[in-house]
Amino acid sequence: MAWYLLAWQRATDFSGRSRRTEYWMFQLFNFLVGVFLGLVALATGALFGEQDGYNTFAICIGVFGFVSFIPGLSVTVRRLHDIGKSGWWYFIAFIPLIGGLILFVFTLLDSDPDRNEYGPNPKVPGHANVVI
Repeated sequence: MAWYLLAWQRATDFSGRSRRTEYWMFQLFNFLVGVFLGLVALATGALFGEQDGYNTFAICIGVFGFVSFIPGLSVTVRRLHDIGKSGWWYFIAFIPLIGGLILFVFTLLDSDPDRNEYGPNPKVPGHANVVI
């Protein structure tokens, strides 16, 4: 949970580096929050007279997606920085079929072992931003 909160605290910070743990914990918790919100919205919509609750579901998921877009973008850019790539590589995801797969592979790669142009390796003791 600390990694997820760290990503939200650094939501507007597009500089520096983020470890794989920070990136994937953010993605996991965002998915879980989205599922929870979706289930609550469906139940609430059905409870208050919507035939199937899909309107409430769409509104809740849309608002959550809108709110979490910038933190998700910033953690992805920092993750790309961690492997030594520019944040502009994010836009490769817009290439149909192959772009999203390439970005996915980039997020799986290990950090640059040393300092790169985006900062020191966050895995090195003394540079960690999370207290667990």
